[in-house]
Amino acid sequence: MEKFKTRLKNIGPGALVAAAFIGPGTVTSCSKSGASYGYTLLWAMLLSVISVIIMQSMAARLGIVSKMGLGQALRTKFTSSAARILLAILVIAAVFVGNIAYETGNITGSVLGIQSAFPGLSGDTGKVILVIVIGVVAAALLWSGSYVYIEKFLTALVVIMGVVFFVTAFAAKPDWGAVFAGLFGFKAPAEENAWMTVAALMGTTVVPYNIYLHASSASKKWADDSDVNEGLANSRLDSIISIGLGGLISMAIIVCAGATINISGAEISSGGDMAKSLEPLLGSWATVFFGIGLFAAGISSTITAPLAAAFASTGILGWDEDLKKIKFKVFWIIVVAFGLFASLALGASPTEIILFAQAANAFLLPITGILLLIVANDKNIMKEYANKTWFNVLVVIVIGIFIFIAARNMNAFIDGFNKLING
Repeated sequence: MEKFKTRLKNIGPGALVAAAFIGPGTVTSCSKSGASYGYTLLWAMLLSVISVIIMQSMAARLGIVSKMGLGQALRTKFTSSAARILLAILVIAAVFVGNIAYETGNITGSVLGIQSAFPGLSGDTGKVILVIVIGVVAAALLWSGSYVYIEKFLTALVVIMGVVFFVTAFAAKPDWGAVFAGLFGFKAPAEENAWMTVAALMGTTVVPYNIYLHASSASKKWADDSDVNEGLANSRLDSIISIGLGGLISMAIIVCAGATINISGAEISSGGDMAKSLEPLLGSWATVFFGIGLFAAGISSTITAPLAAAFASTGILGWDEDLKKIKFKVFWIIVVAFGLFASLALGASPTEIILFAQAANAFLLPITGILLLIVANDKNIMKEYANKTWFNVLVVIVIGIFIFIAARNMNAFIDGFNKLING
């Protein structure tokens, strides 16, 4: 029991992953899923949580054993210049550029959350002030270069989100029989958009950049541990508890929307709309609560997106993944700066862009998963801690599921892309 309590105190990298995937995109995707399909697609979130625990535990093991992030490990595995250039282009395009786009949604999601909870801060002036404050908080925390401070701050945000979304879900008084039916039903409505929503739910939970974030953060968290096995045991518990909690939070949002908005028939176009729609159904306290949860989701992702982009980019370029080094800081500064500019100049990201981006993750994930699988099986890097056959089977099944979802969703994905291009 004492050992279990000690391991609980070591929770950290998994909490970063949970804080990263519960962002405004997750709140939007889960709200839309519950509002449109009730509890029917809860199984997609359950499958996502199981998948993310499998993938992220592999990433954490890589970081603990090799003391490297995934980017650094890929450079160690692939030594030819051509391979390294190709990987650098792939990683920077998928992670760094992608997170620049996400940062706008993260910041505007934070603003929407605060404005939903406290309407007095609405309006252009309130928005500008909130965007600047959020940017300053994120930049100050990242500039500190302290992994410990960042980890504690994000862990606290995950706890806040857990309390907020669980309370609102239970207050909605859902039909628990229908909830469990949706959780283990493994079926989707006939319309094509339902599969777009399935891909969005999975894409918002098993996020490619989180694999880089987890490997690097685990390598730092347990950098001084002489006992690798102890570090791995701590990491496994961390992943199961933290990521499992993150999945339950996402499910709570779906349940809340399914028990309220799906029944009332209100239109949901963002997490902010979800918060406001709860007032006539549950009371003003629910709007304030949900707004605070949306704010916590936004600011947590505002910090983790640039952090992951910096870890992935510096690692794949062969630079030191040191939070205090200026080369590392340049990458997250670009991400945060673009997010601030776009939030002020372009306004809130349309829901279609958020959902499309989350669905796009479902296409990028198999590539990242395959790269991680290759490195995790390299005995020169992982030594005796390389993947066992049974674990490889699990990972291949997970990757296969995401390839199937991506293929099944291809038509809806193309239609969504055409809508974005044609306005």
